[in-house]
This record gives sequence, structure tokens and C-alpha cells, in this order.
Amino acid sequence: MNSDLLNIIQKDSIYAIIPARAGSKGVKNKNIRCLAGYPMIAYSIAACKMSKQIERIIVSTDSEEYAKIARYYGAETPFLRPAEIAGDQSTDIEFMEHAIDWLAENEKTVPEYFVHIRPTYPLRQIRVIEEAISKMCEDVTATSLRSAHLASNTPYKWFNMRDDGYYKSILDNLTLDEANNPRQAFPDVYVPDGYVDVLRSEFIIQNDLMHGDRMIGYVVPGGIDVDAMKDLEYLQYYIRDNQSDIYDYLKEHYQTLDEMNK
Repeated sequence: MNSDLLNIIQKDSIYAIIPARAGSKGVKNKNIRCLAGYPMIAYSIAACKMSKQIERIIVSTDSEEYAKIARYYGAETPFLRPAEIAGDQSTDIEFMEHAIDWLAENEKTVPEYFVHIRPTYPLRQIRVIEEAISKMCEDVTATSLRSAHLASNTPYKWFNMRDDGYYKSILDNLTLDEANNPRQAFPDVYVPDGYVDVLRSEFIIQNDLMHGDRMIGYVVPGGIDVDAMKDLEYLQYYIRDNQSDIYDYLKEHYQTLDEMNK
């Protein structure tokens, strides 16, 4: 990216960015699918609105329908994402750089931090988001922060298949018998998830990368990242039967999809 953008970074400024393209195939239109009465993206927007540290909430979408819903629930949609960076093979760095370029050209300022919130992970604890932001802001050497949860099974015990049909360990220096050792013999492994990431604009502009090699490991409680209909169906029941500050916030401040469509 253009290094001149470094001159317009607004120190200590924190924006949330929520990517919500319209072309999901696993669950059609999953970002706006109804979840306990509200579109799924509304939960992520509400979580950002409940944060005391996030100044603005920007939704990056290629759909005017999605943008209209996002605006109703309190987000900004200052631009539509171009189709060429909103496909199945599009990468996160593409929509991030597009957002930075748009802000630089149209508002002449870029925040120091972006809180990357994925709409497919609707249930979060606000204190977890706040702590993630604080950790990133306190570590001036960090290139990013990314949330993850402890893996329930270790991949060190898994196998690849050789061309001749025999197994081999996924690590070259691990024999098949060593891979059969108890799980406790192997180091913990963490699975990245959609809970919260915190990105540094300066690093993105200088390197054309999102995370870098000094990514703070931020361990979060487990949760549901909606990838299939069964995940959505489970959450429908879970939300109504369990306490959720985000769900309560939506009920207090916004109409449901049914009420909006009357």
C-alpha cells in the first residue's frame, strides 16, 4: 500500500470492521439469516455498540440489502465492496486494504486499530472484546491479535496418506508409534476462530499483510461459528434458553425481522 497513508493514521482511534459479503454457499445469505428474531449480523453490530472502546462500526459488504440491514442495527456502510474482492476466493487482506484506501481517500484519516468482527460468530462477551483491544493497545511490538480456543483433539496424532497408500505422521520427525502416544505428551494446539481480532493499520499499510509474525495469542471461551445449517439451528434454541447480553440489547433497542417486514 501507499506509505503516505502512514501520515494520516489517527493515533489511539479504534474502528470495528465487519465483513459481510452476500455470496455464502454453505448457508445461503447466512450473514442476514434470522437468528432468534434478528439477522445474524445484528449480533456482531450490537456487540460493537456495547463496547466502550470502539468508536465506529463499519460493515464491508457487496450487497445493498445487507447494507440497509446493517444501517438499521447501528452500523455504517460508507461504501459497497467491489464484486472482484467479494467472491469465494477473496481474501481478508483485500477487503481490509479496500476499507483503508476508501477512508484515506474520502475522509483523509485512518484509525490506528481495526477490530475485526466476523458476523458468523454471533455470541460474544463484551468484556472479552474489551480485553482483546486493551491487550493489543498495550503491546507496541505486536503486529496483530487473534482469538483462538484450545483444540479438543491434538493434530499431532493425525496422519497424512502417502502416494503408496501407507500412512505417515504429519510431522517428518515423528514416527507412527510416537504419534500414538497419549494426548498429554503433545503441546497444546489452538484453533483460530471468529471471536475477535485486532489489527494495526500501520502494519497492514507497510506490509500488505493482516497479522504478521508477532500476533498476540488471545485464548477465548469456546463458541459457535456458523458454517452449516445445524449450527444455526442449535443457536436458535440456545439463545432463547440461555442468558445473552447481546440478545437482550437487541430486544431492548431494535425490532425483529418480522416486525420490520410488517
